[in-house]
Amino acid sequence: MIHLDDELASEYLAECREHLATLETGLLAMEEEPEEADGYLINRAFRAVHSVKGGAGVFDLVKIRELAHQTEDVLALFRTGDMIPTPPRVRVLLRATDRLRDMIHNPGESNHADISGIVAALTRLRKDGPAAEISTSEAASAREVPKGLRTLVVEDDFASRLLLQTFLSRYGECHIAVNGREAVDGYKLAWESGLRYDLICMDIMMPEMDGREAVRQVRAIEESHDVLSTRGAKIIMTTTVRDIKAVVRCFTDLCDAYLIKPIDLAKLLGHMKSYQLIQ
Repeated sequence: MIHLDDELASEYLAECREHLATLETGLLAMEEEPEEADGYLINRAFRAVHSVKGGAGVFDLVKIRELAHQTEDVLALFRTGDMIPTPPRVRVLLRATDRLRDMIHNPGESNHADISGIVAALTRLRKDGPAAEISTSEAASAREVPKGLRTLVVEDDFASRLLLQTFLSRYGECHIAVNGREAVDGYKLAWESGLRYDLICMDIMMPEMDGREAVRQVRAIEESHDVLSTRGAKIIMTTTVRDIKAVVRCFTDLCDAYLIKPIDLAKLLGHMKSYQLIQ
């Protein structure tokens, strides 16, 4: 965790305000003209709240992360078409956006904020649609996953690569790439062969193509196959403390989590379980 008086935290909070402005603008457009709520508009809103959620974890802003996560879950249903963004539903998200803005304005007190009411409203909202609607966690488990976990480790440091490969090989196939370009090429080949990766551990600072650009291209490959990030590979960024600023930026590109080197395998295992990649 980085302290809130750190310069990076100030940058994150400033960017959060911009993300929330983007989210609010998109939601207002959806409320006023539901028929205009196309994929681009919804995706912009989703990326904005995903960025708020991801960065909140870096700074231990627990309530901000929780509320952003709940908001993201509803937007995920909009993205997949499992829920229609009707004006009453959008208004609930606007309430959540207002609450997030209040907490971002006073982050030092945000972990003591009472968000139970709006979280309950968002939970009811997710249960409000037809039986075909499913939660984000259920969507993750509903992905077609081959027998055994398929993992891609993207790492130019031999020691980190060996550690991850040795650990992840216990759960299924584990392939390696030494830079972002190899990772993107490998991901394309996986799609062409019909064997998708379930998990990608992606270093940020690498030669030829860095991790952030590789994440962008991986998500682009998925979207070209009509698979949104909520149902695509889970991407965990690996980095050193000095590169944590790059991690915060990566959430805008729809990575899912991060690990600081030296990698804590217990934390990696926790992420794998939370994404229902393993039991």
